[in-house]
Amino acid sequence: MKVVVLYRPNSEHARRVEEFVEELTRRNHDSKVELVSLNTRDGSATASLYDVMQYPAILALRNDGQLLKEWEGSTMPLLNEVSYYTHE
Repeated sequence: MKVVVLYRPNSEHARRVEEFVEELTRRNHDSKVELVSLNTRDGSATASLYDVMQYPAILALRNDGQLLKEWEGSTMPLLNEVSYYTHE
């Protein structure tokens, strides 16, 4: 499993998202968390693929790309909620 975080780097929520990912990575050294900018082709394609409407968005995915859990909008989930999905 892996976690993909979609956000805009130069926005009002960027710092909060980056700190969230940093803390998640610090707690789970072997975690698979990918921080993806919506300003890139890959970021916008990922948002479109999973029908993301609000940002930031956190997607918990299986290795084959199947969506397991999704959080959208400015209210960030608890670290423990996301941490579960960062391990194989």
